[in-house]
Amino acid sequence: MFSGLMETLNRGLVNLRLFWRIFRLNQQVKAHSHPSEDKKPVIFFNASTRLWGLNLNAAFAMLASWAVQLSGRQVYHFGCASGMSQCVLGAGLGDPKDPPPCQDCMAYTRRFTGAAPTVWFTYQEDPDLRQQLEGKSIPELKEVTVHGRPLGRLVLPSLRWILRRHHLEDNQVTHYLFREFILSAHNVAEKFYDFLEDVDPEVVVVFNGLQYPEAAVRTVAEQKGVRVITHEVNLQPFSAFFTEGQATIYPLNIPEDFQLTKQQNQRLDRYLQKRFQGDFTMAGIKFWSSMTRLPDNFLNFAGQFEDLVPVFTNVIFDTSQVHANTIFPHMFAWLDAVLDIAKGHPHILFVIRAHPDEMRKGKESQESVAAWAEDHQVDAMPNVLFVPSQETISSYELIHRSKFTMVYNSSIGLEAALLDVPVLCAGKARYTQYPTVFYPSNREEYEALLLSFLKDEDIKVPQEYVENARRFLYYQLYKASLPFGEFLRDHPTPGYVQLRKFSWKSLHPHNSDVMDVVVNGILHGEEFVMEDDLT
Repeated sequence: MFSGLMETLNRGLVNLRLFWRIFRLNQQVKAHSHPSEDKKPVIFFNASTRLWGLNLNAAFAMLASWAVQLSGRQVYHFGCASGMSQCVLGAGLGDPKDPPPCQDCMAYTRRFTGAAPTVWFTYQEDPDLRQQLEGKSIPELKEVTVHGRPLGRLVLPSLRWILRRHHLEDNQVTHYLFREFILSAHNVAEKFYDFLEDVDPEVVVVFNGLQYPEAAVRTVAEQKGVRVITHEVNLQPFSAFFTEGQATIYPLNIPEDFQLTKQQNQRLDRYLQKRFQGDFTMAGIKFWSSMTRLPDNFLNFAGQFEDLVPVFTNVIFDTSQVHANTIFPHMFAWLDAVLDIAKGHPHILFVIRAHPDEMRKGKESQESVAAWAEDHQVDAMPNVLFVPSQETISSYELIHRSKFTMVYNSSIGLEAALLDVPVLCAGKARYTQYPTVFYPSNREEYEALLLSFLKDEDIKVPQEYVENARRFLYYQLYKASLPFGEFLRDHPTPGYVQLRKFSWKSLHPHNSDVMDVVVNGILHGEEFVMEDDLT
């Protein structure tokens, strides 16, 4: 009890110091900013990451806005003042019918945007739209479009994320959230349209671009022909990914002549050595507390089969799934197909591994691979083994022992390619934008290739797959991962950050390489890519 009290007090003191530092920097940035009157302003909007403390994406937006402001450009923030009847943050706190915690959220917005003017929007319900939504089925709600904005489709990623499932249940909670999200997205879009009419910005910068408040803003800006920048957490600690494309698919424009030097290859090998031991974090979260070798009982069991094929899954409600569903309508349709194939190949052991984040505390999937495995009686199949998300056996050892590896769009597909193992990918992944794995164009081609892999004694992997995988990962790690570590450090709460001690002058693009890249990308459309100290 005493230790818990001390921990709470320590976090409170950390936050007090953090908020005071943010307040001082806001005042200093404001005092030393001289916006040009003959250049268009920049709008920042982030309503989905600021319910408690300063998390990574809130920090990226705040730091980037300071740098843009200090560069001589007028910055405006678009701020939510109870502007949604229900939002992604509020619906995740308990009863989704409870009102969202607007006062706390607005307080954080004021803290993080205090250096520049904030234009606040409130909620003004459209009674005609509410009447149109009443009585609509789930499929009908998906197709709702207003003023050319596909609001039903636009809010689906947020709805699936908050309900922790892909297939929406036909119940009161789903209908309620679907309607409120559509009504709220419509309000955000209308208020932002009016804001654009008044401000006429150069560019709009939003978090993620998929959660429905930011997606509504992105859609309106695109309708008006305004450039949109989205940002997300990247692979390195305290690193961001900024792009004019969809940040959640991590588009990279790798020069054709980009080849790794000896020193760059050595740097990548050092990273991969740690990665293959489970020693990495993503967005401040460490997925593997430990990683264990394959136990003897597993090895003895696997030894009864001619070959082993690991099957790596994803979290079904993750925002990456919006892009993934190209060959199959969703991941579970792919797993159904894998199971059918497995039944016809009893001499091959299929090891289906649940994603380690599937049952993370506070984010447990409500439509899990574990539940799918139970429903399909996977444990009764002699040649299929299900490994739950809590199991810590090494996925990389599975890959080393495999004939080939199957993934939907998991990052481990890229890592398997780096290990020179054949990889059959069933969904669009960040790495499928370059030839790195076997990625068929349709289901018929996919199933034909799978059957061929199961039959062939030797699967030939094109040499370019390994080379492209190394080029792609290096580029994402050391070129497109914008390092904010000079400004940020860990917070006692995983996933949140504190500010390091630095002068406001450090934020000026002339004084910071990363801020120079961010500002030039936002204002001038240059690539969000760092210079490499090993070139």
